[in-house]
Amino acid sequence: MADRRYDPARRVVVKVGSSTLTAEDGGLDRQWVDDLCTQLAALRADGVEVVLVSSGAVAAGLRPLGLTQRPTDLGRLQAAASVGQGELVHAYAAALRRHGFVAGQVLLVPDDLVTRDRYLNARTTFSELLAMGALPIVNENDTVATSEIRFGDNDRLAALVAHLVHADLPVLPSDVEGLHDGQPSAGAPVINEVHDLSTLDDRHRGGTGSAVGSGGMASKLDAARVATFSGVSCVIARGRRPDVVLDVARGEQVGTWFPPARKRPDSRRLWLAFAHQPAGRLHVDAGAVRALAQRGSSLLAIGVTAVDGTFERGDAIDVVGPDGHPVARGIVAYDAAEVTAMRGRSTEQLTDEQGDAFAAPIVHRDAMVVTA
Repeated sequence: MADRRYDPARRVVVKVGSSTLTAEDGGLDRQWVDDLCTQLAALRADGVEVVLVSSGAVAAGLRPLGLTQRPTDLGRLQAAASVGQGELVHAYAAALRRHGFVAGQVLLVPDDLVTRDRYLNARTTFSELLAMGALPIVNENDTVATSEIRFGDNDRLAALVAHLVHADLPVLPSDVEGLHDGQPSAGAPVINEVHDLSTLDDRHRGGTGSAVGSGGMASKLDAARVATFSGVSCVIARGRRPDVVLDVARGEQVGTWFPPARKRPDSRRLWLAFAHQPAGRLHVDAGAVRALAQRGSSLLAIGVTAVDGTFERGDAIDVVGPDGHPVARGIVAYDAAEVTAMRGRSTEQLTDEQGDAFAAPIVHRDAMVVTA
């Protein structure tokens, strides 16, 4: 048994990727599904509540449709997802039923974690399923999604779901042992713990995904950033390691552990930082960066140096510093043309020339989260 490095979890979110779920012949690896569900049932028997976030709908639909590889066009991707979703959930439900547990399917898109009433409804659904002893199986709604299906964001979804259900830990099984300090194929060692994700660089991010999946280490590191920012731990470990989910949930030293930030943000700021898809970017000067990051100020027009995108007022936008790195995300109070005309000018100048309608900040601090 590995050494213990944190307390056992009482509620976990387990994310399973396409590469882990896929057998050598390209179909769904039902034996691995059975093994996973045996682990989940053991956790449930120990009193641990479990939510499963599963990719693999597209991969599970390939063989029934006679496809030999993952399609690249959206229409075929969605057709494969439509067929594969039923295959996938049926396999999980049958395996869990053998252990006396019921599965409940939950299909989500990012708006379910952005729009407040939909967020609250999703949270209620999860609460009721867990209270009744069911095991929720979550996936993005790949059958009708557009951008979501192209970017393979279930790693991020798992981290957001962990915050939604107040889990202790999202577990991200991978096809490698954890986060390696370089290329795993070159023998680079596994990093046991990462306390500051800003210290990582491109050599830690590896490739972009497998032949059947669309994620990769970069996607998992993004999910780890979401999880730690939201106040929960996260672990990346080899998915096909025996009893990996059990060991991680019990706090044993497996894979790479990302400890949580000390302060758990409110849900609205988490949605803003990670669930919204930004419609544009505002470039700001060094003084604005300091005002946002150090003083928690609103973003004023005088600090804006350039505008990217064709966003409307009420859209989410990224704020980037002189070095091009994002420092904040927020809801903009003006459209792109207005911000372009306002940039670099003081509030006094704007109100004198345009009236009180232009007195509001470009992004108010209450509608912004600093991510730097």
